[in-house]
Amino acid sequence: MSESLSRRVRRLVSGGFHAVLDTAENLAPEAVLNEHIREVERAIDEVRGELGKVLAQKHLAAKKLADEGNRHESLSDQIQAALNAKRDDLAAAGVAEQMDIEARLLVLENTIADCAAQERELSDFVAALQSTRREMQQNLADWKAAQNQNHVAGGAVSGSKISQIAHNSEKSSQNFERVLQRHGGMPLNGAGNQASSLRELEELSRQNRVAERLAALKAGKS
Repeated sequence: MSESLSRRVRRLVSGGFHAVLDTAENLAPEAVLNEHIREVERAIDEVRGELGKVLAQKHLAAKKLADEGNRHESLSDQIQAALNAKRDDLAAAGVAEQMDIEARLLVLENTIADCAAQERELSDFVAALQSTRREMQQNLADWKAAQNQNHVAGGAVSGSKISQIAHNSEKSSQNFERVLQRHGGMPLNGAGNQASSLRELEELSRQNRVAERLAALKAGKS
């Protein structure tokens, strides 16, 4: 979930009835509450959209992981066949490809784990927003009831009634803060450009690992 959407969710859940209290002198509280509810509903749709993207990414990564695993396994048979045929060059190429696959497998496993964490986070955010919507709808109903009651009595909504409604809204803020504490920010992983010498060193190390694994396979065969 993007940082801007995360901030919106935090604001919507933690704002609650206090947004009405801040503007009650100049705006109709009912209109403010209705607009807040509509904004919460829009946020729910956006978070659900993000959740759908995460689930799709997780599914694709899992499928790719299975395909890569199958390819890695089939290469083992091909490498052994090359060794039996005294084709060390072909066996070395197979080992190199296996090592590339292993690197991709690690990335895919991390991707699936990250997606699972994001899935839990987004699901909790949807639940928190839905809870906020229900509470705001109840706050609106309470406000209307208080207005009607005091209209019949010829008075205004009491400060104690407003405080009670605000206190109920505060619960959603506290619940959401607990959700945020459970979910840390997702790390932003990016690969930087390496210097030419470092790339050469990495390639040399890779070639050595290929040679070592090939030697181990040949030793195990003899």
